Amino acid sequence: MIDEAEDVVLYATGADQRQVGGTHYKMMALQPWAAMMAVLTREEFIGFLKGNIIKYAMRQGAKGPDDAAKAQHYIQKLAEVMKRP
Repeated sequence: MIDEAEDVVLYATGADQRQVGGTHYKMMALQPWAAMMAVLTREEFIGFLKGNIIKYAMRQGAKGPDDAAKAQHYIQKLAEVMKRP
């Protein structure tokens, strides 16, 4: 869980600055994965990211053209989270 408000600011870079397939999340005052980081443990959040990477990679081309880009977006976010202690 995020214990300090300062940590939230540090996450407001990189993957948080882009969205694949629209603007519906960027238009929100708080992005869903920011809320998840506040209530999930680090390990739970990493599991969420990994699950979405698998989901979007496996369904690439079956549902929509953005799935590979969505998987890459989650990979970017995972890399950012993994760099933090």
